Amino acid sequence: MRRLRLALLVVLAVVAAACAGGTGDDLARDGSPDGTTGSAPAPAEASSTTTTTAGLPQAGPLPPSGDCPAVPAQAQPDPGRPRYAMDVRVLPGLDAVDGRLTVRFTPDLPTDRLVFRLWPNGPRSAAAGAHLDAGPVFLGSSAPVATSQPDPTTLVVPLDPPLRPGDAVEATVPWRLTLPGPANDRLAVQDGAVRLGSFFPILAWEPGVGWALEPPTSVFGEASTAPVADFSYSVTVPDGLSVLASGVPEAGRWEALAVRDVAVSVGRFRTVEGVASAPWPVKVTVGVHEGLDDDPGAYLDRVVRSMEDFSRRFGAYPYPAHTLALTPGLSGGLEYPGHVMQGPGTIGRTTSHEVGHLWFYSLVGNNQGRDPWIDEGLATWAEARFEGSLGELAGKGMPAPAQGRAGEPMTYWETRQDSYYRGTYVQPVQALAALGDPDRVDCALRHLVAAHAFGVARPGDVEAALAKVFPEAPGVLAGAGISTP
Repeated sequence: MRRLRLALLVVLAVVAAACAGGTGDDLARDGSPDGTTGSAPAPAEASSTTTTTAGLPQAGPLPPSGDCPAVPAQAQPDPGRPRYAMDVRVLPGLDAVDGRLTVRFTPDLPTDRLVFRLWPNGPRSAAAGAHLDAGPVFLGSSAPVATSQPDPTTLVVPLDPPLRPGDAVEATVPWRLTLPGPANDRLAVQDGAVRLGSFFPILAWEPGVGWALEPPTSVFGEASTAPVADFSYSVTVPDGLSVLASGVPEAGRWEALAVRDVAVSVGRFRTVEGVASAPWPVKVTVGVHEGLDDDPGAYLDRVVRSMEDFSRRFGAYPYPAHTLALTPGLSGGLEYPGHVMQGPGTIGRTTSHEVGHLWFYSLVGNNQGRDPWIDEGLATWAEARFEGSLGELAGKGMPAPAQGRAGEPMTYWETRQDSYYRGTYVQPVQALAALGDPDRVDCALRHLVAAHAFGVARPGDVEAALAKVFPEAPGVLAGAGISTP
């Protein structure tokens, strides 16, 4: 696989050289216009490059620059990360998906169980008609083991004997997903297009903490937490349909290294391809499902420009490919590592916001149920500077349920959904803007990315990165309701 990645990067480098002389899950909320433009800030200094244990390029250290302290080399993925092998088959009627996965898991803490999250059974997707059945579960070559489901989204597999840190276990899980019809969400079938996001059983382990058991809510957001893993998976679809997905396709399978999750869009796409320099070549593919009038080339341009901007501001993007699929019935965007789903007419701030999530959630993870402000707030900061809307967001009023509550978990927003966007997206941006020079904020976020790439960041990690540049950061975050115990 390392040879595959390096070969792909060489090919993309040739393409990039040839082109050099040429030319939020995130609904569009709050009535904000989706179509603004703006100029990117000045680029950061380029970093040196090595290759990680994942076969992915690694950003080297950056020297001090102005008020920005020296940035260390980007962290590398855990060599003991999980490995998934999976086969996915979309049935001819587009009403169900059959799958089977095998995962090898090595914990860094003792555990007496495995916990798979079945996100299609959460309240939002279930209300639309989705349902995920999983099992029986096999451990190694043994007979099926007894499992339990304390709630619809949690499948518990007991381990006897328990695992010690560094021990490995292999689990095989067949599953079937019942698909809803049209739905403004990550699981949907409409006009011959299929969205498959958060669609299979996934291990919910937070390194250094243990199993992430936060409940799902009906908010248009996530509760998921997963460590980076390697995925090798096939996707079989009915004749006449094509696939855009996370990872790099090779001989009928998609290979995605050191990512938290994978997602798939199925449709009849007209596609365009390009290359982003981030700072090495990243192949970008945009597909628009038949019947939609959106210009894929316009989306491609915006993805490439924002990806290049964010790589300068926050650190290099280490994955070799990215895809974007536009499908009907979606009013905003949904981010997954290496693959974004958007609806028609979302070329503006939704596109740059979802690209921002490639750094904040995909590369630097967080517990989205416990700390949704980390990925949503930082992706909104990325978007705001790219779109030239930082001043607009900094001046927005904050509703009472959100004021000083930016750090609340998703369960808090279940009964306050009208305030969720301003509370978790806008309020963290206002706190960052209050610190001072936006270029220095970006410097601090480069430190966050370097230290926590391929990991799971917690509020204290964000605070520590900001405090490298702004000693007053803890007090500013506390004023927004972000605590760092």
